[in-house]
Amino acid sequence: MTDTMNLPKTLPYCHIDAFTSRPFTGNQAAVMPLQSWPDDAVLQAIGEENNFAETAFILPDASGESDYELRWFTPEVEIALCGHATLASGHYILKDRPDLDHVTFRTRKAGILEVHRDTSLGGHAYRLALPSYAPAPAERASWTDLLGAEPIAREYHPGRYNILRFATAADVLALSPDLKALKAVGDDQFICTAPGDGHSSGADVISRVFVPGGGVDEDSVTGSAHAVLTPYWAKQLGRDSFTAYQASQRGGLVGCRLDGERAWLSGQCCTVVEGTFYLG
Repeated sequence: MTDTMNLPKTLPYCHIDAFTSRPFTGNQAAVMPLQSWPDDAVLQAIGEENNFAETAFILPDASGESDYELRWFTPEVEIALCGHATLASGHYILKDRPDLDHVTFRTRKAGILEVHRDTSLGGHAYRLALPSYAPAPAERASWTDLLGAEPIAREYHPGRYNILRFATAADVLALSPDLKALKAVGDDQFICTAPGDGHSSGADVISRVFVPGGGVDEDSVTGSAHAVLTPYWAKQLGRDSFTAYQASQRGGLVGCRLDGERAWLSGQCCTVVEGTFYLG
């Protein structure tokens, strides 16, 4: 139930770069704590104003099922799952709470998500548990021509996640898709990926992710895409753990581990801005 009567005129605001240890890389997320849910139109307007791939809104969970409720908004839509903004939300809570080693979030469509400290990486590093979305082989789609190059295989998960496998990392880096035309397909994720052989990141896997129908032409580092890439590449590589680099302009490194029905993603976070958001 929304609450507009008690909505304050100001809200805390934090800008966090996720899946990176330094500013200006990784994926940007705004994290904004609330005391009650306003109308969805207000949340969407804030997401549009922030103009990040996602704005995460967190609220103490009165149900007792988790520590916080969590929702994510792009500049255009509310989405079902966002990994990097969940990692950023965990960082927002845990960075000033040395007494806590993890935090849980209840979401509307992705179940209970967890963020744990990861002392093995040092700094502000965390492990994020997402549902594992294993894709299945799919036929070539008519929109494949819009990618700018022909993938060697396609797999699909009903959450509108498309895995487009290319032969080499160079093929993925060279892609120049028709984003306007892809937007008309819908709010699918187009996850273009290849082995990382020879890439300067040293990662096992390379990807680029396009979501123009969701208001994000090319995402910087997409946690939800790695919920699909983790089971896909675990099967392809024949092992449960690997490293992945999302080769956007900002770029980010993701540790991936398949554990049954969960995909565990590891990475660091960096706080860039803390301040106040004025609602009027």
